[in-house]
Amino acid sequence: MATWIDADAIIALTTASLFYALGWFAVRKRSRGTKWMLRSFLLALVFTPAVWLALFGDDRPFADRKMPRVSVAVGPSLPMSEGAISGSLAPVEAEAWNTVRVFYGTDRAQLGKSDRVTYGSSRASRLEVGLVDVSVPKAHKGPLIERPWSIRVPFTATSLLQQKETPEKHFTIREIEALSPETFLMLARARLKNSTVYDKRAVVFVHGYNTDFDYAIFRTAQMANDLKFDGAAFLYSWPSQSGVTGYVYDRDSSEQSQPYLKAFLALVIKETGAKKISLIAHSMGNRPMLHVLRQIDPELPDGVKIDQVILAAPDVDRDVFEQLVRGVARHDRGITLYASKNDRAMKAARLVSGGVPRAGDVPAEGPVVLPGVDTIDISATSNDNLLNHSIYARSRVLISDIAALIRTGERPPDKRLPVLERVVIAKGVYWRYPQAKSGL
Repeated sequence: MATWIDADAIIALTTASLFYALGWFAVRKRSRGTKWMLRSFLLALVFTPAVWLALFGDDRPFADRKMPRVSVAVGPSLPMSEGAISGSLAPVEAEAWNTVRVFYGTDRAQLGKSDRVTYGSSRASRLEVGLVDVSVPKAHKGPLIERPWSIRVPFTATSLLQQKETPEKHFTIREIEALSPETFLMLARARLKNSTVYDKRAVVFVHGYNTDFDYAIFRTAQMANDLKFDGAAFLYSWPSQSGVTGYVYDRDSSEQSQPYLKAFLALVIKETGAKKISLIAHSMGNRPMLHVLRQIDPELPDGVKIDQVILAAPDVDRDVFEQLVRGVARHDRGITLYASKNDRAMKAARLVSGGVPRAGDVPAEGPVVLPGVDTIDISATSNDNLLNHSIYARSRVLISDIAALIRTGERPPDKRLPVLERVVIAKGVYWRYPQAKSGL
């Protein structure tokens, strides 16, 4: 929590006061009851976020919600030539922040309306690869994504006030460049060559529904930073519309991205020099990833292994999910499913999909249980007062478990996490976190 109200907070409160005064004056000729109702609503609308931001600043619990970008912070970055990165590639200190490098692939179309490379929600129908250097504040409190606060008109993208973006306080994009496949591979190989704790290991993250490109980059950087991952971190970003009304578009978009995701995974698996690759898919990102994994399994080169597959809150029809997973579970690898009964996004997706439970849900009859899959009910780890949909990346307990999975592969889950309860149902065995007295 902030120890005092800083200059940004004073500006927020002053601006809120101005807007309230204007609103108060605008309704002065209304009836007494109407004026009381409108002024009370305006008071709550304007001052609640302003006071909250003044008191909590960048440490607020919802700091990793998607916020509008204020500016593009361009400054010192990691050089992008092979010779310049021949040394250690752990996060590099740069004043009050560290730099985390993320390699990306996408079939989004570039917007071409910025002073840097940026991608929107349109489908490019081709694979593009590149590299991003992300600043992570040394004051970062995992597992948040610290971004500038913004006071916005409800249900619109109009901002009344935004905090200035700075790398000392926020995750920022310091450098981004679209690369040729040859340069992309050269830099990825150099990164892997210098890995130590996670020697020659790569992690590929596939985001879910309602996610823009920048936020997907920040999430990947946050995961790599909080996992203390010194291997190569890769993101595949498919063309999400990045809006709550874009569910059908996102579902179709994730499906059409399969050939481009397959080409991207082929680069990572066959040509970067990674010996072990872990895949983390969230929400709707599980759809294309599972389809592609079934196709790419027979093509794995000798000496390369897809070691861990982590399926976080899969927004996939249960029956479809079971068919897809059976096609990949027979291989020698660890598959972990994180599911939750209080994931509100799963409940909404179930309604949209005709009432069929999603694979990331835990209905009354229990979660999905399949041979070769470690299902973990993470309901008790929920600490998100909104959707409870991104707990895999927002809970310190789950971040620690993912780190242990990638580093050691130890299973069954209760072997690496004795706190887990083993639950036996008719379909088999799953594990769950016990309800704790305090938040996890």
